[in-house]
Amino acid sequence: MPLLSRRLRAALLATASATLVAAALPAPEPLGIGDRLFPELGNPGYDVLAYDIALTYHGSNTKPLDAVTKISARTTAPLDRINLDFARGTVLGVEVNGRSVDFGSKNEDLVLQAPRRLPAGAPLNITVRHTSDPAGAADDGGWVRTADGLAMANQADAAHRVFPGNDHPSDKAYFTFRITAPRKLTAVAAGLPTGRTRHGSTTTWTYRTEHPMATELAQVSIGSSAVLHRTGPHGLPVRDVVPAADRKRLEPWLAKTPAQLEWMEEQVGRYPFETYGVLVADSPIGFALETQTLSLFGRSFFTEPAYPEWYVDSVMIHELAHQWFGNSVSPATWSDLWLNEGHASWYEARYAEEHGGGTLERRMREAYKLSDGWRADGGPPAHPDGPAPGQKLSLFRPVMYDGSALVLYALHQEIGVAAFDRLERTWVRVHRDSTATTADFTRLASGIAGRDLTAFFDGWLYGKTTPPMPGHPDWTSAKPA
Repeated sequence: MPLLSRRLRAALLATASATLVAAALPAPEPLGIGDRLFPELGNPGYDVLAYDIALTYHGSNTKPLDAVTKISARTTAPLDRINLDFARGTVLGVEVNGRSVDFGSKNEDLVLQAPRRLPAGAPLNITVRHTSDPAGAADDGGWVRTADGLAMANQADAAHRVFPGNDHPSDKAYFTFRITAPRKLTAVAAGLPTGRTRHGSTTTWTYRTEHPMATELAQVSIGSSAVLHRTGPHGLPVRDVVPAADRKRLEPWLAKTPAQLEWMEEQVGRYPFETYGVLVADSPIGFALETQTLSLFGRSFFTEPAYPEWYVDSVMIHELAHQWFGNSVSPATWSDLWLNEGHASWYEARYAEEHGGGTLERRMREAYKLSDGWRADGGPPAHPDGPAPGQKLSLFRPVMYDGSALVLYALHQEIGVAAFDRLERTWVRVHRDSTATTADFTRLASGIAGRDLTAFFDGWLYGKTTPPMPGHPDWTSAKPA
């Protein structure tokens, strides 16, 4: 709806024309921060510091949840209007800095009229009362319906289909979740629990993150769940959330997590968050997702007998590795996604090699054969193709996985084991709890290698064809048809 003041809205209903009203208050317009791949995601003019999201689940995963999203932010430019990303729910009312304001929507933006012009550097406190609708979740992300409730799968551009916010990984913030659900159900969320209160037939569960998080990594699960606790390295609390009926069946897989944490710490240094665990959803999702502190997996991933043990283990490592690469160090733009998926695939492959899978070299040689075709189909690793006209963008292509791990293999060959190891540890330490770009990575790599690697990275990250593999001049890539 257009942005109309209460007085103008009343006047419109009485005598004024739409033309006069539109002249006084222009219609809302969607904004974005200019991401090449998702140009309308994110919003300029403010920096979110914290989200406080209250959700009330009424016992049915087909009905909208009642929700209140509070956003604490600071303006970075003068603002007359504030744009939020929000696409699936009904907005019932909005306050900005304690005052009710008018609002409208356009495309996937919720546009708020500031109570007055806000200068740069001003506090910005927004409260949105809304619904959060699981309808359509199977099509384009956000809520995932499970056999007994809901979970979240927000990557890459679906968090704003659950709650309003600044839905771009460049604006990380702290999160508090307050989930009210029927007493027979269990609610969990990213971060650590800070309270649980019963109100008659319902229970409210509260969780907070101790580190900033991108909106795409938020996780809330509601269902008939068992929460299992164990201890990881350095006393790290590890909690797993599984369908209660599958608790015993899944325990052998879940018991592996502490040792997997130890393995990753040996590679890149200490785990970067306050807790970790696995969320198993009783849902036919065909993917796993690195939601922060609580990685999401479909139930069949652990119960399908056709998957060899080394494969399941290595995918668990893939999502765990993301806690460093993608979650703690988040991409500044979506074109930097190769840094997430390339590193997670790299450690997945290395773990598989050590635990009964094929060798890293064989996997990388196969990737090299296919690399030119992957680049032709989806663009090079650091410059993926945008969507075709009228189509939704799908970023998660082979070039982002083994095609990007191949870049790291080439770099490993180019600068040597010691320098590569130092690069990995330095990268996650220097950029912890922040965002970083491809240019940040290539600059750090050059510094650690002691020489300019610009030409190397230009070919491997941006070339239409795959450069020769250092140390393997006999490797060839099949030309795309």
